[in-house]
Amino acid sequence: MAEAKEEEHPRLVLRNFLTLHQCKELEFIHKSNSTVGYRANVFSTTLSHLIATNSPHLLMPFVPIRESLKEKVEEFFGCEYELCIEFTGLISWCRGASIGWHSDDNRPYLKQRAFAAVCYLNSYGKDFKGGLFHFQDGELTTVEPLAGDVVIYTADSRNIHSVDEITDGERLTLTLWFSRDASHDEDAKLVSLLSQSLLHNNVPGECLPLLASSNMYWFSPDQTSHHQLGFDICWARLHILGFDVYSYQDRSSDSDFSELLMNPLQLARGNELLNHEFVNILHALQVVQFSTWKASDLQTSKVTIDSGKVVVVQLSQGQREKMNCLKSVFLKDPQLAEMIFSCMTINVSRWLFFDWADFISAVALWEDYASKLREELVRSLPYWRTHQSIFEVPYDGC
Repeated sequence: MAEAKEEEHPRLVLRNFLTLHQCKELEFIHKSNSTVGYRANVFSTTLSHLIATNSPHLLMPFVPIRESLKEKVEEFFGCEYELCIEFTGLISWCRGASIGWHSDDNRPYLKQRAFAAVCYLNSYGKDFKGGLFHFQDGELTTVEPLAGDVVIYTADSRNIHSVDEITDGERLTLTLWFSRDASHDEDAKLVSLLSQSLLHNNVPGECLPLLASSNMYWFSPDQTSHHQLGFDICWARLHILGFDVYSYQDRSSDSDFSELLMNPLQLARGNELLNHEFVNILHALQVVQFSTWKASDLQTSKVTIDSGKVVVVQLSQGQREKMNCLKSVFLKDPQLAEMIFSCMTINVSRWLFFDWADFISAVALWEDYASKLREELVRSLPYWRTHQSIFEVPYDGC
């Protein structure tokens, strides 16, 4: 396919490149770790952010996808062994987000960018409205995002593009940028960060996340308003799924409240409080999003749980008042949160017939999932250090 270089607008669409499982897994990772993005109503999860928040094991699902995409880009554009991956990130576009006509290298500091690959993790019309991808010129002018599809194109003026405004739902993508300039290779930087991360946290099976700066999780419709308007992203995503957050610790002023999210807390739903402690709100969010991803598995294959571990109590008036007080601090605008993170495909039956036993099963499954990914990461890291590159390491099971 080297002839693509001679085309006026070299680009390629790969249908069903990602499996549904891969799409859902990356959706889980993004919705349980995302921070405020690079433009209005956009949220992002980078690989370096996952490492910084003690979730480096969540890089593992990206590894085979990155390799396959790099091979496809090099094959299509006839530049085998010439490219490095400059950036890998999950990006979601929510209601109101859009982008006008531009090319990916139209800013001076991005001149090293050669190619882009955008992988769609959910579908237009089913999961979100708006958000069509348009090329300004060429035969293929409009791309309708469908889960599993990938669009690959040169990141220059030959492929000027735009994205329509999102009018409902959340449009999810995995985006990779490629460069011929090895000084912009993200792999070497990630390997260094991973080495430092595992050096400082070498406890086997330790996969509990740590929060970044609270400013990274605060969404406001007016960026100059700081915490006067808007909401904490983690709290808002829990709210959308029907959960409230309860902290039994006391704080005396708003300036201290942000510390509460970094400390142990519990989850509530309706008038019920689950007597299970999470180390922080990011830990709680990862488990909740995991349970949403694995909902069908939890229904068909129960994990054996000691009934004594599933303790649900009725919220007291004092607990409810305290919970509502915290909610007024971290979710100042519930309607805005519901509009931004609206979901077009809510499972109504799961919402109405929520089962705490299923949720506790999800806690156990999440711990097993994270532990296996961490084992894979620890096994792979010595090879990555040697080659200063992230790739799939064969495992013989020994």
